[in-house]
Amino acid sequence: MANFTAADVKKLRELTGAGMMDCKKALDESGGDVAKAVEILRVKGQKGVAKRESRTAENGAVVALIADDQASGVLVELKCETDFVAKGEKFQAVAQAIAEHVFATAPADLADLLTSEIEAGKSVKDYIDEANAGLGEKIVLDRYARFAGAYVGSYLHRTSPDLPPQVGVLVELAEENADVAKDVAQHIAAFAPKFLTREDVPADVVESERRIAEATAREEGKPEGALPRIVEGRVTGFYKENVLLDQPFAKENKKTVQKVLTEAGVTVKGFARFRVGA
Repeated sequence: MANFTAADVKKLRELTGAGMMDCKKALDESGGDVAKAVEILRVKGQKGVAKRESRTAENGAVVALIADDQASGVLVELKCETDFVAKGEKFQAVAQAIAEHVFATAPADLADLLTSEIEAGKSVKDYIDEANAGLGEKIVLDRYARFAGAYVGSYLHRTSPDLPPQVGVLVELAEENADVAKDVAQHIAAFAPKFLTREDVPADVVESERRIAEATAREEGKPEGALPRIVEGRVTGFYKENVLLDQPFAKENKKTVQKVLTEAGVTVKGFARFRVGA
């Protein structure tokens, strides 16, 4: 049995983010040498990267960064397999570093981001693969959002006090208004709209809703003459549920979000909402 202590195991876990049993095995193999054990875990981790590709990453963190003048901002979701890794400092440091990189470099799209250099001679994809190996879990970066040129606000929500933020919102306003930005971002976090305006809803989606509404009304035995009114009412209900400007405002549900914005003299240009794993 190699000569190492519980403190050595704890230190190795802090250095690598690996599981307790993996750390014990690595210390056994290294004869209790922590530095060698780190190398052993990294080598084994790199070999396991391909094996982890088929696993599901449903935990993780959302990170938001806003410029000091609030003229730009980014939102990044980084996913992992377990909440144990998600709440760890190493995973959160990786998520923060990627968000800072997106903020600094303004990549054109996800492919551009993954191939960009985050450290000397290391692409973001390599950086994530390294984290994958070190943490022993599948780490996934498959979406981010960036707004620039207007007034940007954000909101992050923790679904559990011991986890990093699991829901994040980035909202872009045409006019500067910190209170409205905060309220609208919180509303988006809670009500999860899919579209900004009715015009943003794809025509095929609207047509599908109309077909479903009509078929449902017929199944319910509604009078033929009432079908057009019923269908329009149900499509309007779809808009109220899915379109931000049509939704009842979270803090004052007798008003729509559009009415609140109009009263404040503010226009929403765009938004992004990420919920980890959703």
